[in-house]
Amino acid sequence: MPLFATTADAPWQEVAPGVRRQVLSHDPNMMTVRVQFEKGAVGAMHQHPHTQVSLVESGVFEATIAGETRCLQPGDIYHVPPNAPHGCVALEAGALVDVFTPRRDDFL
Repeated sequence: MPLFATTADAPWQEVAPGVRRQVLSHDPNMMTVRVQFEKGAVGAMHQHPHTQVSLVESGVFEATIAGETRCLQPGDIYHVPPNAPHGCVALEAGALVDVFTPRRDDFL
């Protein structure tokens, strides 16, 4: 990956109704992804072996991690340990910036 990336260079991929993602940067050790949600869109419960940290860029989200649910606003973050079940609902339209380690090869 280049040392610098612009969002204009990263294509969008539709991943679920009202949800699309944009892989911004990656190498084998890390990946940064922006995920946009329409109001009411759901990031379905799932789990993966990657550590994940997500920043609420905009909007309001109800996030659930390992059975605990919180309402998050712009500037809030959440941490998902490896294999922890997690998901979210967009209470308002918005975007998350996700960082994964190692890279999510399934997103490429």
